[in-house]
Amino acid sequence: MNLRVLAIARNTFIESLRQPVLLMLVLANGILTILITWMSAFSLADIETAEVQGDNKVLLDVGLSTVFGCGALIAGFIATAAISREIENKTILTIVSKPISRWIVVFGKFLGVSGAILIATVIMLTFLLMAVRHGVMSTAADSVDMPVVVYALGAVFIAAIGGAWGNFFYRWNFPQVMTLLLLPLILIAYVAMLFTHKDWKFQGLIVDLKPQILTACACLSMAVLVLTSIAIAASTRLGQVMTIVVCMGVFVLSLMSNYFVGREVFVNQVVAEIEKATPTDPGKPRLESPGESFDIELKNAPKPTIKVGDSFFYSPSPTGFPMMTASFPPFKGNLQKGETFLGADIPPGLVVTHAEGQKLTIRMVGGKPLERVAPPQPDDFVFLQPTRIRPFWLAVWGAFPNMQSFWMVDAVSQNRPIPSVYLLLAAGYAFCQITVFLSLAIVLFEGRDVG
Repeated sequence: MNLRVLAIARNTFIESLRQPVLLMLVLANGILTILITWMSAFSLADIETAEVQGDNKVLLDVGLSTVFGCGALIAGFIATAAISREIENKTILTIVSKPISRWIVVFGKFLGVSGAILIATVIMLTFLLMAVRHGVMSTAADSVDMPVVVYALGAVFIAAIGGAWGNFFYRWNFPQVMTLLLLPLILIAYVAMLFTHKDWKFQGLIVDLKPQILTACACLSMAVLVLTSIAIAASTRLGQVMTIVVCMGVFVLSLMSNYFVGREVFVNQVVAEIEKATPTDPGKPRLESPGESFDIELKNAPKPTIKVGDSFFYSPSPTGFPMMTASFPPFKGNLQKGETFLGADIPPGLVVTHAEGQKLTIRMVGGKPLERVAPPQPDDFVFLQPTRIRPFWLAVWGAFPNMQSFWMVDAVSQNRPIPSVYLLLAAGYAFCQITVFLSLAIVLFEGRDVG
């Protein structure tokens, strides 16, 4: 990588850590996490899942929202200090007056700010993970998880003492030293907590380790980086207040884009939801060849009623996208005659061959298998036609960052495993969004008069 980029990133990283607002928001998040642990007891929640249950689901939901909100604020404040304030104070002239391209300045600033914000985000998420281990004290019979309290407060106390010591004896910047000390200390405290039972007994590492929640935290960190790139782009033209307004506006609207725009993109109607799906022939569980069939049991009575001969589509999403089968035309023929629905001239498809209330049998018809099909799964949504996509709304929806792609709380609380491939897809989406907004930042900064 360009050494000038690394030099700018290093200086920006140090200056970002020296901002008192970063440490203040990190500690404020820790206090809010404690308050959330108390207040979640009044949620009356009774949802039980693999990694969170009851009131702890609300604790995780509100806790991640708090981390996300604090991350958006930190991004706004730090990005402003890195670019907007330097433009106002003319200090950025010491860089751009040299033979250094402005894109190098923007990219270096982003790397430095991102490093500082990632440190803050990891600390805040670790606070939340420790709160989830402690759990909500919903009844009078619940007791305080003392290892969590001791390890968390001990890490903060040691970091504060180290920061004060360095500031008093060596004139080191207190927020910078405390933040850099707090990161390894809180991670050590978290690992120590995993090895310590509530009764101060040794336990295995994986007893309280929650991989799905860790995955949700990783996705949230990507969302914070996307907000950081937006803050960098805004700070090239706007001051501190407006940069923060832009960050918070994007933060709110990006979480609501599915409701306002996303629901206009896909056109289809949910007929029912699958309760149980089993292959009619246990030796053919893949639904790969014509003639293979599945027995389907629905959770509710289908609306409208499903009839014999209807096409059968299904998707894990109520929008009907992505559909688990390739599109195919409606079946026209006699299902009672094998040579009719398995003929070489019959287009492939999935057709209902038996319908009785909430119990169905579906069969693959045609002379060749469908190009793309996955076996139906419980909780899939049923449709009678392929999903239609509106190009205009798709373009609008795709142009605006969609933070719901990084919001995995619903998957965790509903006990839906997050596949590792989704983490890679989310990382790719975050990379594309960051690239777009950094490109916008470079364009805006190229035309900015900094003299």
